[in-house]
Amino acid sequence: MKIEDIVKSSSPLALEKRTILNVMFTQNIIGERLLEVMKEHDLSLEQFNVLRILRGQKGCPVNMTLIQERMIARTSNTTRLVDKLEAKSLVTRNICPDNRRKMEVLITPKGLQLLAAVDPKVQEVESMFTTQLSPEELEHLNDLLEKLRGDVCPSKKSN
Repeated sequence: MKIEDIVKSSSPLALEKRTILNVMFTQNIIGERLLEVMKEHDLSLEQFNVLRILRGQKGCPVNMTLIQERMIARTSNTTRLVDKLEAKSLVTRNICPDNRRKMEVLITPKGLQLLAAVDPKVQEVESMFTTQLSPEELEHLNDLLEKLRGDVCPSKKSN
């Protein structure tokens, strides 16, 4: 279905606007499906992201800054997310022995078990959207999206 039909536009949309609306609308649909999976496990998408970041550290604790740098939604309040995960016993937080002003966060076995249960469901949602495209089309779409982001990617904040 065309984006003009979805938003019920009475006139044709400018190509640039149509492109951005398509990206935003698609992101919302995918996010809603993923959120359904997360709700089954009492997680938010941001909490899930933190757990995946921690799992990727392979048992090494990390500080809050590293978690924030790797977040998909960088506007998230990382401290609040870690507080909620710690309350669920999915992560631990300890004072860094080398710098007492820093906290180190580590995923717990319970957190790893939760990810093991959620991962297949997330994969199912991802496949639901991506199986409609060939591997070549997926590569091309990734290239285009990376090109679309260009230099506006928030990985480096200017001072």
